[in-house]
Amino acid sequence: MSIPAFADISKSANDLLNKDFYHLSAGTIEVKSNTPNNVAFKVTGKSSHEKATSGAIEGKYADKSLGNSTTIFPTQTIKSHTKRRQARIKGRVYLLLPTCHPKKGVKLNLTFKQSAFHGRAFFDLLKGPTANVDAVIGHEGFLAGASAGYDVQKAAVTGYSAAVGYIAPQYSAAITATDNLSVFAASYHKVNSQVEAGAKATWNSKSGSAVGLEVASKYRLDPVSFAKAKINDRGVAAVSYNVLLRPGVTLGLGASFDTQKLEQATHKVRISDT
Repeated sequence: MSIPAFADISKSANDLLNKDFYHLSAGTIEVKSNTPNNVAFKVTGKSSHEKATSGAIEGKYADKSLGNSTTIFPTQTIKSHTKRRQARIKGRVYLLLPTCHPKKGVKLNLTFKQSAFHGRAFFDLLKGPTANVDAVIGHEGFLAGASAGYDVQKAAVTGYSAAVGYIAPQYSAAITATDNLSVFAASYHKVNSQVEAGAKATWNSKSGSAVGLEVASKYRLDPVSFAKAKINDRGVAAVSYNVLLRPGVTLGLGASFDTQKLEQATHKVRISDT
């Protein structure tokens, strides 16, 4: 089993609860294209409920003879001109080498993976400098990880988190403690060939608020379509439908409802094309 990155310890449950619910965005579009010389382009756009719009563009070149890939420009807003290159070193060590315009920032990212370890380090060389590192160790499905941020100029830790989990082919569970170990979350995810089910409970020790709960399910209707539904402890429910129209083209429909205010106009319905 591959050891996930720290941010992905509870990815299965988080994806089930958060992805494909199209009501979260008023409109989205994603276009992918490949050129004959192995350059892949992806353009995305999004319009929010507040009428704000944003766009991003990404280009990658794959050198199949060397097994390397170069990011021509990373996923970012189209107004940004920061460029960076990604090279693979020794098979399991990844080094991000940036080249940037003045005042845009210089960042260096490192990743190291082995069969029972996954470590990452993110450096902002002009801001601070600052460093964010995380690491996960695993054995027979059991995982334990931690992350921390450090500001060199202030000589101070800027934040830290921890997590434990268990991953098996058909189910996973995780407990995370973020925001300096003040926000706790427990998640569970189970899957078979047709149905996925998951739940997440969250508690903020600083605010002393009640435990928040979300449950979700995904049902595969056929090989090209699926439906999802979720509801939280506040009575807000969401449903979605996704169908593959043809290779590379999908249609998504989503809606949310406040079950405690069905008579009020608080509901959202959206369509997404990718």
